[in-house]
Amino acid sequence: MASTPSSTPARGAPRSLTGLLPFLRPYRIRIMLSGVFLVLAALATLAFPVALRGLVDGGLVGGAAADKGAQAMALRGHFEALFAVAVALGVFSAARFYMVSWLGERVTADLRNAVYSHVLRQSPQFFETTQTGEVLSRLTADTTLVQAVVGSSLSMGLRNAVMGIGALAMLVWTNPYVMSVVLLAVVLVVLPTMWIGRRVRSLSRDSQDRVADSSAIAAEVLNAVPVVQSHAAEPRETARFMRATENAFQAAIQRTRARAVLVAFIIIANAALLLWGLYRGTEAVLAGQMSAGHLGQTVVYVILLAGAVAVLGEVYGDLLRAAGATERLMELLGSRSPVADPATPRPLPTSGQGLEVQFDDVWFHYPSRPEQAALHGFSLHLAPGETVALVGSSGAGKTTVFQLLQRFYDVDATTPPSLIGAPEPRRGRILLNGVDIRDIALDTLRAHTGTVPQDAVIFSTSAMDNIRYGRPEATDDEVLAAARAAFAHDFITALPEGYATFLGERGVRLSGGQRQRIAIARAMLKNPPLLLLDEATSALDAESERMVQAALDTAMQRHTGRRTTLVIAHRLATVQNADRIVVLDHGCIVEQGTHASLLALGGVYARLAALQFAA
Repeated sequence: MASTPSSTPARGAPRSLTGLLPFLRPYRIRIMLSGVFLVLAALATLAFPVALRGLVDGGLVGGAAADKGAQAMALRGHFEALFAVAVALGVFSAARFYMVSWLGERVTADLRNAVYSHVLRQSPQFFETTQTGEVLSRLTADTTLVQAVVGSSLSMGLRNAVMGIGALAMLVWTNPYVMSVVLLAVVLVVLPTMWIGRRVRSLSRDSQDRVADSSAIAAEVLNAVPVVQSHAAEPRETARFMRATENAFQAAIQRTRARAVLVAFIIIANAALLLWGLYRGTEAVLAGQMSAGHLGQTVVYVILLAGAVAVLGEVYGDLLRAAGATERLMELLGSRSPVADPATPRPLPTSGQGLEVQFDDVWFHYPSRPEQAALHGFSLHLAPGETVALVGSSGAGKTTVFQLLQRFYDVDATTPPSLIGAPEPRRGRILLNGVDIRDIALDTLRAHTGTVPQDAVIFSTSAMDNIRYGRPEATDDEVLAAARAAFAHDFITALPEGYATFLGERGVRLSGGQRQRIAIARAMLKNPPLLLLDEATSALDAESERMVQAALDTAMQRHTGRRTTLVIAHRLATVQNADRIVVLDHGCIVEQGTHASLLALGGVYARLAALQFAA
């Protein structure tokens, strides 16, 4: 979406932090309390030099030499005042720290939840252009930067701004001459600090990029350790990772060097400012133009002002980094899925006899391949309770049919590029029991659909929870019944802890056939009126294939007449008993019928069957 330059803040500008306002707004009361404690802590700090001046002038210098008792009492009173200021400073600072830290943690948690929930609702089109690693980086690194600013840097910046303004006002009031020179010195400190700070920020971004490179290499290789080891590539991959970490080290050293220069400059400049003020003040005391307490007060205020300026320079750098992170997070939250719930969802009528499915002149182009149609005028009708198999070569459009039926994508709503100039635009649709799936709420649509993918997905949890994933409210007995129907009960009970056994990341503790049977049990427990079976046996050995095929047959026949089943088949032997076989080629239906009728036809299916069965 294009925006005018006047309405778009510069990239990485602090104004980008306004994107956090919706996340801060619910905690207005805490923010106000934080502001109150922040101001009180700053005022307590500013009161310290005044109490110190009273101690020096009234308790040390101003007392009569002969009246030591009165002087001691005066000293006690001044020290009590100093202690009271210290107590106030400690209490208000602790309250401010707690409030602001709570706010940072809460806003960060809300932001992570919002981003994660938003990403989960994106269509596959989103992940065609956005890497999963990038999303994870935004969920972790970017939100951590935001947390640092909201929970620390912003509060620190505001506190030092109040202290700096207060110190400035006190210096103007108590010693205008010193103030005029201090202002010039502050400018001389701030400008180089900002210039060096920009260099530090640039190097920090480069360092983070290099660390991300090494992390990406590690993630890629660790997910493919068996392949790496089978090719004896451990030394090569180690060397590649070492080069990446060395690049990250060099970038970090450059950043550290620039930051060291910045720290040295700030310390030296502040020391010079302080010493100059102390020198001039000492001369004024010796000349009788200023009291010793006045000198001490002025020096402390100069220290507070210089320290505030230095901290504000650091905070500004943090704000710029967090602004960039906020921009990226807001871009993620601002992305809109092309597949969305209808404004007024229609109910999906059901009869208990499976769903009637109708593909009506469907055209579809993947967003990443707009010039190549995945489906050409695709029309197909499935009667309630019917089992239909889709066969064809890779790229024929079988998986596209599944994705459109689950509404991961929407069918083309405009004239396909190849038909521009046609008399009437083609607008295909997919109907379930006579209702366009675009008029059905996504949750309702997918609640009536069950899928067994070719590559079964196993979550890092127990076998019981994996089967129950599609129907969280199912009882243990229902889970066990689904596992038995999927021929998974025996191998699950043989696991060390049975159904409570942790299956590992991506189910690494299970064989391919066992993972498939877990996925089938999950679909059977859900018991949907529409079942989608992607070929689940193509990568299995003969024994595993036999068990999985038995489970699939059970899934298709368990509720005869009550479930409509659509099967993608690569091995034709697995679908010979389907009610109907549909042959796809380049997004079009070229043949359909029973196994026997298609063999007798002697067309595409017959040739595929001859090749497979002969083999």
